[in-house]
Amino acid sequence: MHIPEYSQIVSPLYLFTRKKKNFHWGPEQQQAFVQIKQEIAHAVALGPVRTGPDVKNVLYSAAGNNGLSWSLWQKGPGETRGRPLGFWSRSYRGSEANYTPTEKESWPPMKEFKPPQK
Repeated sequence: MHIPEYSQIVSPLYLFTRKKKNFHWGPEQQQAFVQIKQEIAHAVALGPVRTGPDVKNVLYSAAGNNGLSWSLWQKGPGETRGRPLGFWSRSYRGSEANYTPTEKESWPPMKEFKPPQK
């Protein structure tokens, strides 16, 4: 199951889990709660990985104010739409929030995907 931009949607809820934060449920938290409930109801099912010379894999990345996300899609011969293989997202850590938009967009492909160990 996948929820697009999960980390960005729920960030108002996670902000209160940090130390030295007083809990206050305001309009921003209510909006995040309502939106994540709706997203859960319409989540996307992931497809199996296929291999072959005609199979194309595409990696998409997105960076917002609160975090970054990326997804891997696969399109086989004769398919007009790609199928999702996986989705990932996370909040920024430490100084990552200060990176330029270009650095934020390129972060997932460069740092989050590791080559297979031999």
